[in-house]
Amino acid sequence: MPPNAAVSGPAANPNVKLPFVRPGAPPRDKVNVKAMGSQTVEGDWVKLRVGAVVDIYESTLEADEIDYNLETGEAHARGHVHYKNYEEGEEIFCAKADYNTKDSTGKFYEIRGTFAARIDARPGILTSSNPFQFQGEWAERLQNKYVLYQGTITSCTYPRPWWTLRAPKFDIVPNQRAITQRAMFRVRGVPLFYFPYFYKSLEKQPRRSGFLTPSLGNSSRFGQMIGIGYYWAINRSYDLTYRPQYFTARGLAHNVEFRGKPRTGSDFDFTLFGVDDKGLLLTDGRRIKQGGYSLRFDGKSELGKGWRAQGTMNYLSAFIFRQAFTQSFNEAIFSEVNSVGFVEKQWRGNNVQVVFARSQNFQTTEPGDSITVRKLPQLEYTRRDTQIWKKLPVWVSMESTAGLVRRNQPLFQTRQYVERADFAPRISTAFRYAGFSLVPSFGLRESYWGSSKLDGRVSGENLRRSARDLNVELVMPSFSRVFEKSPKWLGGGKMKHVIEPRASFRYVDGINDFSRIIRFDDTELMTNTKELEISLTNRLYLKRGGTTQELLSWQVWQRRYFDPTFGGSVVEGQRNVNQSTVDFAGYSFLDGRRSYSPVASSVRMQPLPGTGVEWRLDYDPLRGNVTNSSFTLDGRVDQWFMSAGHTQVDSSRALSPQNNQFRGLLGWGADNRRGWNAAFNAIYDYRVGVLQFANTQVTYNTDCCGLSVQYRRFSFGTRNENQFRVAFSIANLGSFGTLRRQERFF
Repeated sequence: MPPNAAVSGPAANPNVKLPFVRPGAPPRDKVNVKAMGSQTVEGDWVKLRVGAVVDIYESTLEADEIDYNLETGEAHARGHVHYKNYEEGEEIFCAKADYNTKDSTGKFYEIRGTFAARIDARPGILTSSNPFQFQGEWAERLQNKYVLYQGTITSCTYPRPWWTLRAPKFDIVPNQRAITQRAMFRVRGVPLFYFPYFYKSLEKQPRRSGFLTPSLGNSSRFGQMIGIGYYWAINRSYDLTYRPQYFTARGLAHNVEFRGKPRTGSDFDFTLFGVDDKGLLLTDGRRIKQGGYSLRFDGKSELGKGWRAQGTMNYLSAFIFRQAFTQSFNEAIFSEVNSVGFVEKQWRGNNVQVVFARSQNFQTTEPGDSITVRKLPQLEYTRRDTQIWKKLPVWVSMESTAGLVRRNQPLFQTRQYVERADFAPRISTAFRYAGFSLVPSFGLRESYWGSSKLDGRVSGENLRRSARDLNVELVMPSFSRVFEKSPKWLGGGKMKHVIEPRASFRYVDGINDFSRIIRFDDTELMTNTKELEISLTNRLYLKRGGTTQELLSWQVWQRRYFDPTFGGSVVEGQRNVNQSTVDFAGYSFLDGRRSYSPVASSVRMQPLPGTGVEWRLDYDPLRGNVTNSSFTLDGRVDQWFMSAGHTQVDSSRALSPQNNQFRGLLGWGADNRRGWNAAFNAIYDYRVGVLQFANTQVTYNTDCCGLSVQYRRFSFGTRNENQFRVAFSIANLGSFGTLRRQERFF
């Protein structure tokens, strides 16, 4: 199909009107006239008095008095006129009206009325079922269009609407668009915005080029913030948005987004953000430049015959730019930039991928101080576990890769393209007896690199690795006990306690030159090892209202290493990372010979519906202290929502920096909740005694609009900033202000 080929039907275009059907209506070629009082015929005219009604298929006209011409379709209505159009959804009340039922044209005087609002139910958008209400001196209908003179529009309830838009003239096509000029926007009667020209789409999925609402704001770091935007609907398949923003203290920022759907099953989204920075003004008058740009591209496409392509590309010109200008705390402290794209096909347990990837890890904000790993390209083939014969409990699987890789960092760099291949078949089986399950598996791993390390330097000498991997897992029978009644605070229902013991042994051999391997990803982390892992899991199941759920699980496990040096790969006094330590914990603990790992504990709990608690703790007997602890609590009860977390790392400085941080979130309300809504979150670093990030938002929503005020505080690195942001939201329309949707709690 060509990129811009038209696809007919409402499924392809949601703005296409479906055929209108009005049950019980008169036929399209017939007009019903009636009156509760008198009905007089004078030639072609029918004079209806008291409760007069003229009814056609699409609409109904009611009034105290109506004079209707049977030949021309003219109707002159007076007194308590009520007009309703069933097809478009508008309803009009006025003092008098002149209307023609044949060509659907007319004039209405001293008018007030409503038309249905288009509800766009998306996260962060205030919605309401209130119709739009309008009133004015007079209006005329020209087939499917209304022109309102000296009018006012609002979606609030009278007599005291929260907001109004008043203009000399409104041009409205129901379910399509509304246009006005020289309009004044008021809140509680106070004029706030003047619009020389205003356009609002009323379609289900609007697409029209035009300027976006200007934004104003203030920052202690950037100064006054003034922004505007333009949306360009290039055609049905592509659009472009450009939002420049001027910071009086720093310079001009650019935000560009280009989106498209070239054909069925394909779409992409490209964004560019950059700042031409004048520099951060220091107390001595000097300026530090922190400008730069970032790129992001997301795309996917169905290629046919089972093939598909998908990718995400990220590029950051400098880490100091991200820290200085991002509005997200998590993004500001995240030092990695990852890009990956692949072409893939899956069939009957097989998976083939051609991968292009780039990973950059910024060590500091200094230029060039980063580690970059690239795969360009890499072919990957995976075969999932497959039983070779139905009567024989034997399964085979395989993972293999071959491609070109590169690593670049301040201390060394490889050549542009280093050949690498990895081939890893595995065979496994399973035995079960008297509740015991024994699952052994054996694998071979052949690897090849076109470059290696020699005396600490990158060498062009090839390297080959031949490894053997034996893994045996023993699942023992579980022990359980049922309690007829649980504590009252848990509901008093049945409770079951289950204990699950488990053990596994792993043996890897054949890796005698670990120090010569250049590391690109986890393929290089395999080392010789002989290790035994023992774990014990406790589970509590609770029966509530006829359903059973896991209330609590607590797993404790530890590994015993029979080869303390992992085949001689451990370097004393520095951080060592290998496959065994990565599989065990997210924190490094290997800085020398070890015969056992820390004792790991993981607790998960759901004390109430909608709540969850998790606590991961590692105790290191070798050091005699807790090396890391991570606690999280998340939940929502009624209108309250909360989240809390504490992370502490207390290990040797050779392994990782010390860390002790608390994060918390507490709020009341929801996106569309009427009345007051409030939320506060913060991140506090106990180690340095600094509140690194805080965000407070208070929102008041009515039945038609909402006002949000947010205060944000940044304090990390060289960034010390306070921000105040405000947004005024109109239900079903959008919002005005500097508080962006993705930065809001509500």
